[in-house]
Amino acid sequence: MNDLKRICVFCGSSLGSDPAFAEAAAAVGGELARRGIGLVYGGGNVGLMGAAADAALAGGGEVVGVIPEALEEKELAHRGVTELRVVRSMHERKALMADLSDGFIALPGGFGTFEELCEILTWGQLGIHRKPVAILDVAGYYDPLIALFDNAVENRLLSRANRDLLLVGVEIAELLERMKTFDPGDSEKWLDRAMT
Repeated sequence: MNDLKRICVFCGSSLGSDPAFAEAAAAVGGELARRGIGLVYGGGNVGLMGAAADAALAGGGEVVGVIPEALEEKELAHRGVTELRVVRSMHERKALMADLSDGFIALPGGFGTFEELCEILTWGQLGIHRKPVAILDVAGYYDPLIALFDNAVENRLLSRANRDLLLVGVEIAELLERMKTFDPGDSEKWLDRAMT
């Protein structure tokens, strides 16, 4: 059983074209607050980041924003969060977000969200952490990426055990329950070794 005291949410600094994206971000923030789970995120007050943070704050939850100095003004840092940590670089941002969190959820986003998700999955594959990593697949947004990961398994560039490090769900309460009981097992980074 994983003790989820804080969840890191990766998501866009834009709202996107589908209103379901913002609704889901708000639902995530609200559900985390309702469960007494802190939200760790990229520190902005705009887009899906702002929607998640505002909902968590409205529910009385803890919200920790982590933002690099160079993006503090560009991404409009959220000054109403419980704690805003300003760091020197994107690398420091991601490392601190990982250190502060007991699990990770990706909501819709762009390059930054994809990169954060893939990096934290890679860290799990390498055994750097054993925390649950999940996608909340809002309106099928992540279906193409999930299909790409499955294609990597079919082409023997990703093991099934490592593919299974990623949880996927469409409803936040159910996804959090699965994250609580997630067991990463003993994954093997090197596919050829794992399959012999």
